[in-house]
Amino acid sequence: MVSFAFLAAAVIAVVFACIAIAHRSPVINVMSLVVVFFAMAAVFAILGMDFLAAIQIIVYSGAILVLFLFVIMLLNIQSVERLGSGRRFQALLGTLVALAIGAAIVLAVCMLMPETGAVLAGAEGRGTVVPIGRALLTTHLFAFEFITLLLVAAIVGAVYLARKEPQ
Repeated sequence: MVSFAFLAAAVIAVVFACIAIAHRSPVINVMSLVVVFFAMAAVFAILGMDFLAAIQIIVYSGAILVLFLFVIMLLNIQSVERLGSGRRFQALLGTLVALAIGAAIVLAVCMLMPETGAVLAGAEGRGTVVPIGRALLTTHLFAFEFITLLLVAAIVGAVYLARKEPQ
């Protein structure tokens, strides 16, 4: 039953990721991304990574996608042009590079030993939030605050771009 739920969540994530990439409406892209993030949270929960599942829902589905949707609605983007229209060589080259990266990832995953999987040796009991919080508030505090300022600057820029010129 667990493997069926894992497979269903993984298939849902892949299908909606393809929809998020291929559709021309930005609102549908973001809504498809919401489904992808919830499916990934389900995958994390099935794998026993409760903290990552909670962060996936709270941070990505809750905050980041609301920000994306806010910017799209603020800029009033109706649709985007077809992928690769205008520069066929760059579209072909980008597709080939993406396929090569995907093949390298699949090859790396296939080379993992089944008994170890993706878990590092000695990392079994270290799944707490304490090291993450300590790192964010000590050694990585500048980067953490810089990302906060960058997000605020992005919102201010979107508001500036969306404002109407006085007649």
